[in-house]
Order: sequence, then structure tokens, then C-alpha cells
Amino acid sequence: MGLLDGKVAIVTGAGHGIGRGEALELARQGAKVVVNDVGGSVHGEGEDKLPAEEVAEIIRSRGGEATPNDDDVADWAGASALVRQAVDEFGRLDILVNNAGIVRDGMIFSMTEDAFDAVVRVHLKGTFATTHHASVYWREESKAGRQPRAAIVNTVSSAGLQGNVGQANYGAAKAGIAALTVISSLELSRYGVRANAVAPGGMTRITATLRKDAEVREPDQLDGGEYDPMNPANSAPMVAWLASDDALHVTGQVFRAVGHRITHYVPWSLGPTIEPKGKPARWEPEDIGPAVNAHVFRSRAPGLQMGG
Repeated sequence: MGLLDGKVAIVTGAGHGIGRGEALELARQGAKVVVNDVGGSVHGEGEDKLPAEEVAEIIRSRGGEATPNDDDVADWAGASALVRQAVDEFGRLDILVNNAGIVRDGMIFSMTEDAFDAVVRVHLKGTFATTHHASVYWREESKAGRQPRAAIVNTVSSAGLQGNVGQANYGAAKAGIAALTVISSLELSRYGVRANAVAPGGMTRITATLRKDAEVREPDQLDGGEYDPMNPANSAPMVAWLASDDALHVTGQVFRAVGHRITHYVPWSLGPTIEPKGKPARWEPEDIGPAVNAHVFRSRAPGLQMGG
């Protein structure tokens, strides 16, 4: 018995790394999996059916059920076809794991428009497009009296939630996905859909672009060995749990799952508040600094002094 017995899942970007580990774990937990991957490079170039087919075959060789898909998730028609394939081949859709992504790093002053657009397109639009088409299906099921117990698990990153030099496009897209996750949880709850996000870790093709000494190995190549904190599959159990009925009470949340540690992200929240002295009135700009320094930063130090 697995946590996901009888459920049908889509995992995007499942040909390599994080997504591959997620697809294999969801299948191990009993889900039937549509393995999506366009088969491009880490920079989003080219197409290849082999990665998705390979992962689907690994799942089948282990006694599971899986089918490959090479649609471009950021293409509106492609995202629709992906959702339709899950329903047509397996009769339903219960889980959507959005993981597809690319990188084209660069400093803000040297990043090209194409590099920004391409990364935001795959990550943010790709997550929205699949979510849209899956939500249309789940809403129709709910209205037909077949209330879903569905789950969306999106992939975010500390690059978006905490910031990272050289990744304005990637970080902005990931921060947008975190916001989209919360909004999805609010809009889709009435239709039996939960939405959460995970910031994973591990040595992947994307991580390897930042490290010259990187040795990239796929999750199934690390199966059965000693615990490896850089195994891209380490976050997959968290994704499986969030997708399961054991987590019916969890929605609108963001977690970091790296190595053996799971951490709950605390979202943007209101901190200290300042008000003008006396009765409510519009602030004078010169009065804001001393009040912020004293009551927000808890310091009256003048800070950096510029000029002579």
C-alpha cells in the first residue's frame, strides 16, 4: 500500500533531476504518472522524447504505470494536451507537480530580454498554464458532483524567496510561483484542490551550471546507496506527502526540502508599524527616517554617509 494508491499524477520536467526523482517516488507510492519533459537542454534549447520515455520505462519496469509526454508546458495548447492525456489514458487527474524549468543566468545589467523572457516563460507561465487547464478539469468534476481530492505541488527556490546574485529572471519567476501557489489555494479550495510549493535541492543540471566540479547523477543512479545529501530525489518524499490525502489539511504553504531537512517558509508578513506622533496625519518625509531607524531598525545610527 502506498500513500498515492489509485491516484493519477502529472510531473512536469520529469526527465532529469528533481522532477525525475518526484516521478519515481510518486509511482513508488502507487500513483499512475504522466512523465512530462520536452527534452531540451538546461538552457531550454532543443527537444528530445527520450528523457520522458526513459523515466516512464523505469517506472513500468518497477511494476508501476506511466506514460511519457513531451508537450511544452508553457505553450497553452501543449499544457491543455498534457492534462487531457492524463484523463484520457488513466481516467482522471488527481495530482499536478510543476517542476519544468531552465536557467539563463546573468547580471541585471548584462541579461538580455530573451534570457529574461525565456526563463519566466518556462517557470512561471508553464506553471500557470498547467494549473489553469487542470483547474478547469477539477472545477468541471466538482460541478458534476464528483468532488476532487486534488493537489498541486509547485517548485520554487531560495533564489526567489531569499534572492541570488545573477538570477533575476529565475528568482523573479520562482517568487511569482510562490504567490501563484497561495492564490491557487484560495481560488481552488471550493473545488477540492489544494496547492503548496516546495523549494528543493540537490546536484542537478541546473545546480551544475553554478559549480565547475559538479558531478550530476540521476536519482535512480543513486538508489540503494548510502544517504547522499545532494541526491535530487531527497525532496521527493515531501512532494509525495503533500500530494497525498494525509495532507488534506495543508494548503497555501511553502516548504524548503533540502537533504534531510524540511523547513516551513514564513511568507511576507507585516512587521513593526510606525505612526506620526499625536493625531493621525500625513507624514513629512524628513520625519520618516528617525522614526524608522528608532522603531523599525531599532537603531539611531546614521548609516552610510555618502559624499564629502
